[in-house]
Amino acid sequence: MAKSSKGVLMGNAAIGQSGGPTAVINQSLVGVIEGLRGFAGVRKVYGMRHGVSGLIKSPPALVEVGRLSPAKLNAIARTPSSALGSSRDKPDAAYCGKILESCRAAEIRYFFYIGGNDSSDTCRIVSELAASTGYDMRCFHVPKTVDNDLVQSDHCPGFPSAARYVATAFMADNLDNASLPGVKINVVMGRHAGFLTAASVLGRRNRDDGPHLIYLPEVPFDNEGFVRDVQAVYDRLGRCQIAVSEGIQTSDGRPVAETLIDGLERDAHGNVQLSGVGGLGDALANVVKSRVKRSDGKPPRVRADTLGYLQRCWPDFSPVDAREARAAGKFAAKLAASGAASGSVALVRARGKAYKAVFERVELKEIAAKTRHMPAEFIDGRHGVTPAFVQYAAPLVGKLPEFARI
Repeated sequence: MAKSSKGVLMGNAAIGQSGGPTAVINQSLVGVIEGLRGFAGVRKVYGMRHGVSGLIKSPPALVEVGRLSPAKLNAIARTPSSALGSSRDKPDAAYCGKILESCRAAEIRYFFYIGGNDSSDTCRIVSELAASTGYDMRCFHVPKTVDNDLVQSDHCPGFPSAARYVATAFMADNLDNASLPGVKINVVMGRHAGFLTAASVLGRRNRDDGPHLIYLPEVPFDNEGFVRDVQAVYDRLGRCQIAVSEGIQTSDGRPVAETLIDGLERDAHGNVQLSGVGGLGDALANVVKSRVKRSDGKPPRVRADTLGYLQRCWPDFSPVDAREARAAGKFAAKLAASGAASGSVALVRARGKAYKAVFERVELKEIAAKTRHMPAEFIDGRHGVTPAFVQYAAPLVGKLPEFARI
């Protein structure tokens, strides 16, 4: 195996996208492609169709992306969802052995995987297998997740755009709830981390604006407290808008959805299916209908929506998110060109009054299979978020629309 004069590897590169898509995941894809241009160590740049599940096929589902025109790349970057297709596979050591075998066959020396916790773990396992078998290859994890649950980063590409969608959706829904008063429940993505649900507060402009109650996975949920909370807000305002994370849990860590709904499906990893399922909202709506009362003793008007997959692919992306997602991809390519060892890209918020993020390389083992949660300083009691969270998240989502009242 030849090396360049700078000590970097000579061969091909492969880029894949994994997990749930986002509005800006293609910005990171394009960033890696652009960053590799002019790097003499890479002969061809391949895209993996549907991530590693396409890579291990025979023949591998690879498409050359290194020669796409700048105009085509810019168009792809502005397109939401995964241009190459994604994968929900969670590779173990045996699966990663197949990944490494495919990389050997295609002379892939640089492996870039855009995704969340599981994607970083895939990079870690493949990198360690390559080292143990004497195959020189470097693996770089490019962060992506709407849940914002990767450790070591201030925030993750994909989250600001999803947060923008959630904030604007709640702003409009708040007006609907005020027009025809009642109880409105909106279920937001977030199995273990409440960042995206908390973003519902960003559009609040007046003291009586919703969301009036915000329930996060980090705070134990109980039906009795929920009923009291809703009744109190309804008695005060004559209406109540509620943000609920799909991953709210009981005090013993059991998903609330599992306690209220029979027969929930489970994914390949044994997790109860939460995203895109309307059951939690409907079940909570039934609790409100049966327990919360108007002054005349009758139940209030109650409706529930599950925001679902629109959160992660809505094309009104955050400008900050688009810039940072692309820059994260370029930074990963820069690491490869500099001869850096395998690693993950982290976004760190620079100090100072003006918002700015910088990029750092961190070890894969520091990211892989770990989950970040909302810090205590962002959580206000049982059903709220603090001004500190608003200050943290507001610069990420960009300018939100202004609505007028009579």
